Amino acid sequence: MSYHVNEKGYYGEFGGAYIPEMLYPNVAELREQYLSVMLQPDFQSEFRALLRDYVGRPTPLYFAKRLSEKYNTKIYLKREDLCHTGAHKVNNTIGQILMAQRLGKTRIIAETGAGQHGVATATVCALMGLQCIVYMGEIDIERQAPNVARMKMLGAEVRPAKSGSRTLKDATNEAIRDWINNPVDTHYIIGSVVGPHPYPDMVARFQSVISEEIKYQLLETEGRDIPDYVIACVGGGSNAAGAFYHFLDDERVHLIAVEAAGKGIDTGESAATSVLGKTGIIHGSKTLLMQTPDGQITEPYSISAGLDYPGVGPMHAHLFRSRRAEFISITDDQAMQWGLELSKTEGIIPAIESAHAFAVLDEKKFKPTDVVVINLSGRGDKDLNTYIKYFNF
Repeated sequence: MSYHVNEKGYYGEFGGAYIPEMLYPNVAELREQYLSVMLQPDFQSEFRALLRDYVGRPTPLYFAKRLSEKYNTKIYLKREDLCHTGAHKVNNTIGQILMAQRLGKTRIIAETGAGQHGVATATVCALMGLQCIVYMGEIDIERQAPNVARMKMLGAEVRPAKSGSRTLKDATNEAIRDWINNPVDTHYIIGSVVGPHPYPDMVARFQSVISEEIKYQLLETEGRDIPDYVIACVGGGSNAAGAFYHFLDDERVHLIAVEAAGKGIDTGESAATSVLGKTGIIHGSKTLLMQTPDGQITEPYSISAGLDYPGVGPMHAHLFRSRRAEFISITDDQAMQWGLELSKTEGIIPAIESAHAFAVLDEKKFKPTDVVVINLSGRGDKDLNTYIKYFNF
């Protein structure tokens, strides 16, 4: 069994392109051209040069000595928090802005939850001199004020989504409406492995630089190019898709996806899609989705703005359903404690999203010889207010 997308845009039973007719030309244009554009030597050389000189790749694979001693196993951190803009999101926006240019698009739209993808999109639009509009839920605008300021400094227009739960789902709805109304000159940079085909595959390919680097970095430090475990947090799931990508079909590597249990799986305030979700359609793809018995989308909740998405990307839905990946749900309290723990143990303040992944160290037992790679997807600057409130600093 392959865990990559098939030629029809599906991962097992999940994926596809369930879109309004008016969006069909945009999505079809992208689907027909994305692979040939990505494989062009001039695209690859420009993409790689920007990742190196602008983003600061390769990011280090850091051996966490004190954590490793505490848990009696070998723990490596993939330092995506050291990317320009503070998270892995920029890997994808660099790729997509180059794609948009080659497709002749002059106006860029995006959605954002935590604001990291919005900042990464605004950054590459400033870099390339393109108009940028970012849709963001009204609630997220309040709780992620520093990122809103960054986007505005970078020249982007931030448009609030005032409907529904006023978070990521609603921002995505607004962005899709915009795209329908502006089909000719606009490219929609989706920030995660969600949306209609080819987005989940295209975003995963741009993010796969993470696992590509893990392979050769492990070869240097451990003398082998595969870890025993790769652990990453999952909202829509782009950082996990990138960290898993080159290991998907190698069953020797255990993949662990970490979701936000919020205040607890059964509290009604959670974003644990693998436990609570059923097959449904959201934002153009068939996937696992938290929904009511009559098919209405359930409002997700997480203390982390980047994980409160009611679904999960179709690749991850397939990894869960096929049992290729193990899904673990972590509560707000566990994640917040781990944000503090990592700060005090390794001198690294993680994004709250990333802190969820570290809580797996308390949930699973690893052998002393295991090589465990945790994808540290973003840094905690954007979450300082949440940390301050939670711990009463």
